[in-house]
Amino acid sequence: MACSINDAQNDFPILNQQVNDERLAYLDNAATTQRPRQVLAALQHFYEHDNANVHRGVHTLAERATKDYEDARVKVQHFINAASADEIIFTKGCTDSLNMIAATYGEANVSAGDEIVISIMEHHSNLIPWQQLARRKHATLKYIGLNDQGQLDMEDARQKITDKTKIVAVTHASNVLGTVTPLKELAKLAHQHGAVIVGDGAQAVPHMPVDVQDLGVDFYAFSGHKMMSPMGIGVLYGKADRLRAMPLYQYGGEMISEVHRDHSTWADIPFKFEAGTQNVAGAVGLGAAVDYLQALGMANVQAKEQELVDYVLPRLTALPYVTVYGPQDPRQHTGVIAFNMANLHPHDVATALDMDGVAVRAGHHCAQPLMEKLGVTATARASFYFYNTWRDADQLIKAIKETKEFFDGGTF
Repeated sequence: MACSINDAQNDFPILNQQVNDERLAYLDNAATTQRPRQVLAALQHFYEHDNANVHRGVHTLAERATKDYEDARVKVQHFINAASADEIIFTKGCTDSLNMIAATYGEANVSAGDEIVISIMEHHSNLIPWQQLARRKHATLKYIGLNDQGQLDMEDARQKITDKTKIVAVTHASNVLGTVTPLKELAKLAHQHGAVIVGDGAQAVPHMPVDVQDLGVDFYAFSGHKMMSPMGIGVLYGKADRLRAMPLYQYGGEMISEVHRDHSTWADIPFKFEAGTQNVAGAVGLGAAVDYLQALGMANVQAKEQELVDYVLPRLTALPYVTVYGPQDPRQHTGVIAFNMANLHPHDVATALDMDGVAVRAGHHCAQPLMEKLGVTATARASFYFYNTWRDADQLIKAIKETKEFFDGGTF
């Protein structure tokens, strides 16, 4: 473990390399994060010492693997302050978690004439499942708008959420605008109207302290790969009474209590939603990532990212040929910074930055309705994590300036 958060970059071997003969500045963390040695070591140890299927054997390796898997569940429970480990369902990722809620709770509780409310800035993973549920059920899908700073418009939310609303599903932090939504306030509003609230925490859990009980959410979803664990593992948190009342998602092994020729009975939560062989190594890696983050302290992670945003955002907004989307106040902005350069396509910008060793993402970021709202088809996006440095920020600004010079007729 790094002796301080400012030394954390030393724990990430992949960051110590050159790209196109330039030092790598990895600024694509909103898409996926890198893994520290501690997570890689946990995965290697599991495969070399404990690899076996879980819950199915009494031999030593099976018992070790089961303990590793269930220990990871408890670690996640404490990390987000769920009331019980039974409220933690392991999934393939945030997308899988959100689809599970729509296909179970949504199918059972939404009827013709009901309303589902989301925001215009949702990632497609928290938009399409509700869009398609509304179509199947002949329900109405409503969108909460934004204010002129790119923040959720709470006045509009109070207009859109009504007694007809059954589900409110909103991102906790935008993957484009860098805004944090008032999820706790939205939860109270939803509950006042008898609706449940679903939080998409993919861009929140890795970056700030999250307490699902304090937020008051009924469901909350996030992905492991955005918080340094392997790809293919995710979490669905749900209040125990909600989960127990929900219909099943998949059928097969592990989710049963008894099976007979003409009927079957089901296991209790969390196992009723974990059919088949699970991604045990992914859960082990997620547990190791949680250990790493808790050792650093999530308040320290958030403070480090805020320092980086305080440094880089004013420098970006000061460039007259750069448009930054979302709040212009660094204190209202997470480490996700979407921008465009005048007269340049975002893909050309990202390609040019890559020539200077700076990894950013370009495209619609799985948020096309938001792009339409912003009046663009795509943006470039730099996204910071705690292991980034001021040197990475300086490299980004320098590369943007060099890109401008190149397309104005200069050379790299």
